[in-house]
Amino acid sequence: MASLVSSSFTLPTSKVDQLSSLSQKNYFLHSFLPKKTNQPNSKSSLKVKCAAIGNGLFTQTTPEVRRIVPDNNQGFPTVKIVYVVLEAQYQSALTAAVQTLNSKGRYASFEVVGYLVEELRDESTYKTFCKDLEDANIFVGSLIFVEELALKVKAAVEKERDRLDAVLVFPSMPEVMRLNKLGSFSMSQLGQSKSPFFQLFKKKKSSAGFADNMLKLVRTLPKVLKYLPSDKAQDARLYILSLQFWLGGSPDNLMNFLKMISESYVPALKGTTIEYSDPVLFLDSGMWHPLAPCMYDDVKEYLNWYGTRRDANEKLKGPNAPVIELVLQRSHIVTGDESHYVAVIMELEARGAKVIPIFAGGLDSSGPVERYFIDPVTKKPIVNSVVSLNGFALVGGPARQDHPRAVEALMKLDVPYIVALPLVFQTTEEWMNSTLGLHPIQVALQVALPELDGGMEPIVFAGRDPRTGKSHALHKRVKQLCTRAIKWAELKRKSKTEKKLAITVFSFPPDKGNVGTAAYLNVFDSIFSVVKGLKRDSYNVEGLPETSEALIEEIIHDKEAQFSSPNLNIAYKMNVREYQSLTPYATLLEESWGKPPGNLNSDGENLLVYGKQYGHVFIGVQPTFGYEGDPMRLLFSKSASPHHGFAA
Repeated sequence: MASLVSSSFTLPTSKVDQLSSLSQKNYFLHSFLPKKTNQPNSKSSLKVKCAAIGNGLFTQTTPEVRRIVPDNNQGFPTVKIVYVVLEAQYQSALTAAVQTLNSKGRYASFEVVGYLVEELRDESTYKTFCKDLEDANIFVGSLIFVEELALKVKAAVEKERDRLDAVLVFPSMPEVMRLNKLGSFSMSQLGQSKSPFFQLFKKKKSSAGFADNMLKLVRTLPKVLKYLPSDKAQDARLYILSLQFWLGGSPDNLMNFLKMISESYVPALKGTTIEYSDPVLFLDSGMWHPLAPCMYDDVKEYLNWYGTRRDANEKLKGPNAPVIELVLQRSHIVTGDESHYVAVIMELEARGAKVIPIFAGGLDSSGPVERYFIDPVTKKPIVNSVVSLNGFALVGGPARQDHPRAVEALMKLDVPYIVALPLVFQTTEEWMNSTLGLHPIQVALQVALPELDGGMEPIVFAGRDPRTGKSHALHKRVKQLCTRAIKWAELKRKSKTEKKLAITVFSFPPDKGNVGTAAYLNVFDSIFSVVKGLKRDSYNVEGLPETSEALIEEIIHDKEAQFSSPNLNIAYKMNVREYQSLTPYATLLEESWGKPPGNLNSDGENLLVYGKQYGHVFIGVQPTFGYEGDPMRLLFSKSASPHHGFAA
């Protein structure tokens, strides 16, 4: 696991009392940090490890961690690059590229500073960004799709565009793409009928389609434009080559990208011969494994390699192992920021699952999903579950989403689809210390939007280092994610008669507080109809009564039963020892609810599970929250943990 870089600060004794007892005990529900050893005790202060404390609305990292200022003791011209990106994976690769250039110090000194687009919400950071642009030579932007931030970038860069030596914007909103300027090459007419790029928008209006079509141009245009004599053609060629370098993402590619642009467009270097290599190209889409000798664009070739692995046991390579597809983000792979992907792959394989990780170069992953995971002959999926580790919608990524297209592709697969997410706009410690939790923009982009595709269980599985920008695995959460992915895969392979289902009956006090009641809905008639349908569909349903009224009688014994009714049918009594063995966080609940079993959903000795079992179908009654008479606590309490009966 990559180490977490953070700084220590001292919290005065007067502030210690303001921390909750959970914080003082160093209990973290999202714990993954290594334990500190030999830490001296202090009576006057409390040492807390933290990189930044914020309210979660803005990222608290500073662009200064991405600023490299050369010594320039040899009097070379200084080339200043300012970049804005969506995520931080380019940070370490660009830093390595600039440091290599400066260490050689042959013709120029390179200064670079980078901004995550979300950082520009903060006015002081935005002012610093504008000031950096005032003496910059080159501006680079990529994946700027949040409209309000795109307009801020546009406003700042437009002021300096004529003075800047080069402006390179890679797939982003059209307003930002129009800022492109490379010699005589411009995209100022982008989207208009006389623009050479108009046909891209005409064919596919979605940003995902535009980005994918640009990738096709990347492969073909440089070869054609190379032989055209006009300056415009050569400037267009260098723009496409720049995109190839950028998509390549490695330190070598980015170093040669800066060499090429500096030699061609920085006036101070005019006439200087700077040697640079052609872009090292990677597959636009394909399969990648950290132990594989190369990337694959044919699933049979990948599986052939998988079957010859000496490090894997025969059970893993055999036909009975669950097969799990991972959807990865290509930029993380090519920039070398893939340790969080490696952790998930290794964990899944250690648990006996065969893993097929795919990536897509554009913003549309539906094509690779269909191409690699549906047998062309049988039209059946070759995987048992899918886990997206990039966190974005399947089609469109952070740009404009095409949910119908995503749903169409996923319906062809017809397997469980989990969307896990790495932290994008926050560092690990910012997220852990935030009062809001996950950044609101990330909630929208990587929780809400993927759910429209059919994604589920959005587990945060990777954090971000505040200084290097690199992702690192949160190992407890990686284990949780892999456990869920394998269980879903195993469930997919079970027959209907083997599957077990649970239906929870609503139980909450507004209005009369009756169990299983809802406005204008007949809850038990609906449940009865669903269970009868399951029985007709070959699910194991035994002992189902003949009518919905009889079903009510068997489960709650009284159709007017309240949420606190003692007449509810008891399906299971769980003793305290069993409860504690099944609930690893049981001790954390004691602060609010005391020792188990407590007095809620309990008979004083056991924890009670209300409901009724019908074969493999369990109909249970929702446990109470424990503070139904206190709606303000329910809405606003930050420590409103479930009680022991709810946890059971």
